[in-house]
Amino acid sequence: MRDSVVRTAGLAGTVLYATAIAWMYAAQPQTMAEVTGGFTSTIGAYRIDQQAFDDGLGFFRRDQFDEARAALGRADPAGRDALTLFYIAYSYYRQGWGRVYNDDALFRNGLQAVDRAIALAPDHRLVVDDPDLGMHTADELRAELQRGLTHDVSDFNPLRLLKPRR
Repeated sequence: MRDSVVRTAGLAGTVLYATAIAWMYAAQPQTMAEVTGGFTSTIGAYRIDQQAFDDGLGFFRRDQFDEARAALGRADPAGRDALTLFYIAYSYYRQGWGRVYNDDALFRNGLQAVDRAIALAPDHRLVVDDPDLGMHTADELRAELQRGLTHDVSDFNPLRLLKPRR
C-alpha cells in the first residue's frame, strides 16, 4: 500500500514538473512577475492592481504617456491583462503620432503591446468602451500603428498635416 502511494506521488510530481517546464518553454516569461502572473492566470486567480490602473488612466487622459505606461505597468506587472496592454499600446500611439512624421520606435513598441493584447483577449477580439478614444478596438489600433510604420508616397501629401490624431 505504501509503495503505491509513493509511486503515485512521484508520478504526480513528475507530471506537474513537466507541465511547468512545457509552459515556461511556450510562454518564455522574461521576469519573475511574468512567471507568477502566468501561473495565476492559468488557474484564473490573476488580478491587476486597480488603483495603479486608475492612476495610469488619469495620466493617459492628461497626455502624460511615460507616466501612464509606468503606472499601467505597475498595475499589470505580468502583462496578462488585455485592457491594460491596450492602453499601453494606445499611449505609444499617441506619444509617437506626429503631423509631419511618426516615431517608428514608439509605434513598434505599440504594435508589440497591441499584439499581446489581442492574443490575450477572449476570442482575440478586444473592444474598449471609452468615449475619449478615437479607436475602440484593438484591430483599429493595430491597423493605425502598422499604417504609421509604412513609408510610401502618401507620406508626402501636404493634406496629411490636417489629419487629426485618433
